[in-house]
Amino acid sequence: MNADPHIPLPPVRVAQASDLGPAVRARRREQSLRIDDAASLSGVSVDLLSRLENGKGSVRLDKLLIVLDGLGLTMVISPKDHPWMQSVAQPDAARAVRP
Repeated sequence: MNADPHIPLPPVRVAQASDLGPAVRARRREQSLRIDDAASLSGVSVDLLSRLENGKGSVRLDKLLIVLDGLGLTMVISPKDHPWMQSVAQPDAARAVRP
């Protein structure tokens, strides 16, 4: 979690499914939401949100997009070699920045 709630988490590159859960969890915690509250606000089950955050099982794309939207996140599709992508943190580097 960020030490300063006014500084948003940096964008994170999702290279594999296991990169997604920690990014979703970090955003939920940044907003001081319990998992059950975040699930309710997004209109999904606690089980689904837990599986997403922990990388257990599969989550349908439409449900993923609902959760991302509910947490104020978005998915961006970009060529890997796009200049902007070079500035987006790799998942391990982004986690290292957070206390």
